[in-house]
Amino acid sequence: MKKWTAIILALLLVLAAIAGCQPEETKPTDPAVPTGTESVQTNAPVETTPDETDAPKESVELVVFAAASMTETLTELANNYMSENENVKIIMTFDSSGTLKKQIEEGAICDIFLSAAQKQMDALDSAAPAEKNPDGLDFVLQGSRFNILENKVALAVPDGNPKEIKSYEDLKDKLIAGGILLCMGNADVPVGQYTSKILKYFELDEEALARDGKITYASNVKEVTSQVKEGAVDCGIIYQTDAKSAELDVVDTATAEMCGQVIYPVAVMKESKNQEAAKAFLEFLKSDAADAVFEAVGFTPIG
Repeated sequence: MKKWTAIILALLLVLAAIAGCQPEETKPTDPAVPTGTESVQTNAPVETTPDETDAPKESVELVVFAAASMTETLTELANNYMSENENVKIIMTFDSSGTLKKQIEEGAICDIFLSAAQKQMDALDSAAPAEKNPDGLDFVLQGSRFNILENKVALAVPDGNPKEIKSYEDLKDKLIAGGILLCMGNADVPVGQYTSKILKYFELDEEALARDGKITYASNVKEVTSQVKEGAVDCGIIYQTDAKSAELDVVDTATAEMCGQVIYPVAVMKESKNQEAAKAFLEFLKSDAADAVFEAVGFTPIG
């Protein structure tokens, strides 16, 4: 009896040992979670870093003073620039360079000045020689000034050229003989200053011609252009770009010997509150796209 009791106890111990060696039931492994990694689900929002390039740019308003001969061309370029830079608004003022220079001198808000001659820019630039800036004015931001364009001084006539004016030399002869009326810019207008040089080159007495009613004056190149276009005068001396824009016939263009080169300087103004934005716009005016617009109306880009 004791023998069988011992055998039964031994069997029970063996069965208990076998039961303890059975593996625990495991859950199926999520294939999306690497082995040894705990998969945790959460409804918490994921924090991301905002892209700085998506942030809206600060609005900028640029005031540009430009020679009247730039009206059509610079308006087109400014519109192109604003369409690509929606944060920039460009406000244009066009007039004779002399008038614009005076307004800047008197404290008008201006970020960029584009003159039709060096004289008006020099008079505002402290870096210009003393004889060109006798008042010692300091309105130009140093390092921002450069020559951007060259133009030509053209002798334009109304449709049909009723007085059959053929050239500057022919203009000289007809002015001396009488019977024609020439329109030119005032003395403080660059195109008027170039015209005075041309008259002097041909040894014509401008004061005497004006006194005799052979010359009439206009306050800027656009006014001269309008008088020729309307046939109010027999001819006018304007820029070739204005003649092209107004679809006027040009019978001659002046050489550098006759009136010097017609160079347009441009600069950021020292008192501008938007100097970096102004510099960026000037860089755009140096681009190939801008050059194509300038060349289409007769300018020669040099900036």
